[in-house]
Amino acid sequence: MNAAVELLQTKFADEVVEVVEFRGETQITVKPGRIKDICLALRDDPETSFKYLSAIAGMDYLPQSPRFGVVYHLYSHKKKNRVALKTLLKDDVAPAIDSVVSVWSTANWHEREAYDLLGIRFKGHPDLRRILMPANWVGHPLRKDYPLKGM
Repeated sequence: MNAAVELLQTKFADEVVEVVEFRGETQITVKPGRIKDICLALRDDPETSFKYLSAIAGMDYLPQSPRFGVVYHLYSHKKKNRVALKTLLKDDVAPAIDSVVSVWSTANWHEREAYDLLGIRFKGHPDLRRILMPANWVGHPLRKDYPLKGM
């Protein structure tokens, strides 16, 4: 079994929703409430050592519910292993999850992008503002219900 899966099923058993292994890749879906603790454990445990956050992807699954999700792509140089950590957010006009900038500083721009394009708020982010769209832009253009011709 994957070390990340073992760690999370041991330390965060109530948080793990689903584990999917496909073509050598592991995706672990967790509840969003303890995302920062889960990320810290995956980074700091010597058996996982996910010191590198390669990407954060905000997702819009409309018309499914929950509608929004966040996927964290982690890599361990030490273990030569990768994992996708996925969480689904409560249906809300302004979906939110804790920021992981304090875990991996590279999360800063990734979280700002997900905020800018999808409207996902990252609680505790040091500077959550638009990064790609102008500051006065109305709406979030990667939401599936965003008008094709703009607002």
